[in-house]
Amino acid sequence: QVQLVESGGGLVQAGGSLRLSCAASGRTFSSYHMGWFRQAPGKEREFVAAISSSGVGTAYADPVKGRFTISRDNAKKMVYLQMNSLKPEDTAVYYCARKSVGTAYYTRGTTDFSSWGQGTQVTVSS
Repeated sequence: QVQLVESGGGLVQAGGSLRLSCAASGRTFSSYHMGWFRQAPGKEREFVAAISSSGVGTAYADPVKGRFTISRDNAKKMVYLQMNSLKPEDTAVYYCARKSVGTAYYTRGTTDFSSWGQGTQVTVSS
């Protein structure tokens, strides 16, 4: 059973940056594609970014493309989300997730992910 623990959230002004981290347990971390989602109050959880198991392939939701960067360090069992040029509409709880076996890294449905972290709050003030 994998455990995912996010950190790095906080309060930032519009235009600022934050770097989220996700620490994973388990010995097979490098075998899994990973992703980030977010959920704002009253809204459904939405895809933000995904990265292939090797780190070569990445995919982004249109609202964050060009501002956010997903990366991973398989030796440290870590996934990161660098968020730049933050906007008030980026305010949400951000979740790290591990993809189910057999799904391509670029798919974006929540049902394609089998393990989730507890989330970290990101608040962007205007």
